[in-house]
Amino acid sequence: MNKIVKYILIGLLVLGALWAAVFFIKSNSKSAITYETSKPFISSVEKKTVATGKVVPEEEVEIKPQISGIIQKIYLEEGAKVKAGDLIAVIKVVPNEQSLNQSRGRVRNAELALNNVKIEFDRNKNLFDKGVISSQDFNSIQLQFNQAEQELNNARADYQIIRVGSTGGSTSANTNIRATVTGTILEIPVEVGDQVVQTNNFNAGTTIAFIADLTKMIFEGKVDEGEVGKLKLGTPLKISLGAVEDVELDAKLKFIAPKGVEETGAVQFKIEGDIEIKDDLFIRAGYSANASIVLEKKDSILVIPEALLQFDKKTDEPYVEISVGDQEFERKDVEIGISDGVNVEIVSGITEEDEVKQWNKTEPIKIGDEDKEEEDSEESEE
Repeated sequence: MNKIVKYILIGLLVLGALWAAVFFIKSNSKSAITYETSKPFISSVEKKTVATGKVVPEEEVEIKPQISGIIQKIYLEEGAKVKAGDLIAVIKVVPNEQSLNQSRGRVRNAELALNNVKIEFDRNKNLFDKGVISSQDFNSIQLQFNQAEQELNNARADYQIIRVGSTGGSTSANTNIRATVTGTILEIPVEVGDQVVQTNNFNAGTTIAFIADLTKMIFEGKVDEGEVGKLKLGTPLKISLGAVEDVELDAKLKFIAPKGVEETGAVQFKIEGDIEIKDDLFIRAGYSANASIVLEKKDSILVIPEALLQFDKKTDEPYVEISVGDQEFERKDVEIGISDGVNVEIVSGITEEDEVKQWNKTEPIKIGDEDKEEEDSEESEE
């Protein structure tokens, strides 16, 4: 009885081994992949580049004081819209002691000179009234008297300006900081109590406010040296803003820098474009933005998806595989043109009627050595 069971078990093991061998052979004899095909088609291709940058006002004006002092009061805030002449801030003058003393001394000298000339004038006037001196002599002394009066007035006015920042009869005091253009206040970098310095030949002065017209904006960006040669003034731009979704603004390229700047090993060239602002859209200065620029465009050309191209390992020349039968393909060398990253232009090599193999379809892993080698080859080509 034990021998019979033993023989039965041995028979079952043999049958199982035979079944496994047959299944293995049949599984490996089947085609592991079926390639699909695509036909070339007529379409338009645009070769684009993207320039990163920001949106800034076309003109930004810095408001600076005409006299040194301390900020006494600020009347407006950042973001306020102003017109030319609107009061922004007031400065309290802190006079320089040396200049003040010199000005005071000049006033005293002018007073002394005037007193001396007045004595001479009064004496000559009496003589003139009595007919002792001529009219010409009297006119000469009268001129000296008038000049002395004017010099005293000038000295007093200068002293007043140094001491308080303006003369008593001035309609626009130097201590009043006013807007010089119409626009929006972008920034007020000073606070009440800050000391400011006037603009002069040796000092740029302290900036009280930045003002710009936010209805006139431009795009400022940079492009690589490999693409700047393809740009032309007047080229349309499409501006997308990082802070405003689903909004694309039209612009025109108006400036290309004649000199590049090296950044992280690459030479970049500055570009600018005038933006057409929509009435219902408020754009803040400094928004980050991207500009899409069409470098080259062709209409009604023969194209294929760029993923269908293969490249020769030795010559690096492009080719495709054309269907010549049921899962049978033939290599065809092609000449390609411009590409937009999705579709590529076919200049020559195939026609619109050819069926191109989709060669880079993902394949299942095979156990046989020959199939494994074929898979590694196709992956290296991809």
